[in-house]
Amino acid sequence: MQQYFYNKTIWITGASSGLGEALAYALSKGGANLILSARRLAELERVAEYCQHPEKVKCLPLDMTDLPSLASKAQEAIAAFGEIDMVFQNAGISSRSLCLDTPTDVHRQVMEINYFSVIHLTRIILPHFIERKSGHVIVTSSVMGKIGTPMRSAYAGSKHALHGYFDCLRAELKAKPESENIAVSVLTPGYIQTNISMYAVQADGTPLGHVSQNIAGGLPADEAALQVLKAVALKKNEPYIGRLSGERLALWIMRFAPGLMFRIAPGLSPK
Repeated sequence: MQQYFYNKTIWITGASSGLGEALAYALSKGGANLILSARRLAELERVAEYCQHPEKVKCLPLDMTDLPSLASKAQEAIAAFGEIDMVFQNAGISSRSLCLDTPTDVHRQVMEINYFSVIHLTRIILPHFIERKSGHVIVTSSVMGKIGTPMRSAYAGSKHALHGYFDCLRAELKAKPESENIAVSVLTPGYIQTNISMYAVQADGTPLGHVSQNIAGGLPADEAALQVLKAVALKKNEPYIGRLSGERLALWIMRFAPGLMFRIAPGLSPK
C-alpha cells in the first residue's frame, strides 16, 4: 500500500504533531517526497529528522490563518520538488463549550482555522492540479462533521461546513474533462490519540489544557495514519478513520436512523 506513494510529492499541513506527524513518518517510509508545514519550524525540523528519508523532506513553516501569505507559500511548496501530487490538510482546532456560552468570536476563531483556511489553500493549489490534470486533496474532518453532540457546536459547525464545501467541489471537478482525475477525500476520524483536546478552545477563548478521556482511549496516531493511507490510495471519498467501535456506530445510526441518533446525542458529552 505504501508503495503507492513512492516518489509522489506530498504537502502536509499540521505536520508538527498528531495525525499530520504520523502521516509524515508513514509516507516517508513509503519513499514519498514531503513538504511539511505548521507554524513551529523547530517542531517541523524534529519531525523531518525522525523521517526515514529526511533527505526527501522540506520544511515550510506557515500560519494557516494568515490567508494573504498562503499563495506565496504554495509557490514555495511547488518549487521544493517541482510539483505537488497531493495535499493533506490536517491543521485544525477543537472546542469545548455550550452553545449559549460560546461567543461569536470563538466560533469565528474555530471557523477561520478549520474551514476558511482550508478552502483558501485548496483554491490556491487547484490550478496546479488542473494544469497537471491530476492531484488529490485530502482534508481531515471528524465524525463531528456528520453528527452533533453537547459542548462541540463550534467544532462540529466548522467540520460540517467542510463536508458541504468539498462535496460540491468534488462534483464540480468530476464534471469537467480537465479536472475529472483530481480526487477529493474528506477523512472522518473518530477518536485518535493526539493533543487536539489539550488545545480545544473554551467559551472564554482559553485552551482546555488536558487530554480528554475519549481522546486518550482512541486509536494510536500511527495506526490511524496507515488507515488514512489505505483509504487515500483507494481514492475513497469519505472514509471513516478509527476504531471499529462507538464512533463508527454513531455514523451508521445517523445515516440509517437519524431519529435514534437525535435521542442518543444529549447523553454524548465529551469526557
